[in-house]
Amino acid sequence: QVQLVESGGGLAQAGGSLRLSCAASGRTFSSYAMGWFRQAPGKEREFVAAINWSGSNTYYADSVKGRFTISRDNAKNTVSLQMNSLKPEDTAVYYCAADSSLPYVFYPRVKDSEYEVWGQGTQVTVSS
Repeated sequence: QVQLVESGGGLAQAGGSLRLSCAASGRTFSSYAMGWFRQAPGKEREFVAAINWSGSNTYYADSVKGRFTISRDNAKNTVSLQMNSLKPEDTAVYYCAADSSLPYVFYPRVKDSEYEVWGQGTQVTVSS
């Protein structure tokens, strides 16, 4: 089973950009579907983006579509989330997650119960 460590969070102004990275340990990273979720204070964790094992398929929440881009580099065991045109409502703790069930079948894994491994999270704060 992989272990996940997020980085890249911080403070940004509205309209700015941040790039989050998630580093995975283990030799089987390419057999995991990956996702990003976020949790704002007082709210439930919500889906942000997902990517299949090869990076050929992606899926986004409507709230971030056109602004965020998920990608992965299996050679480096990393998955990234490029966040552009940030809004104050993007403020949250961002988590990456991994799922090894049916790794070569792509479907939008939008529920946190569909992922088996989670990182510790990284804080993103967007000021207006």
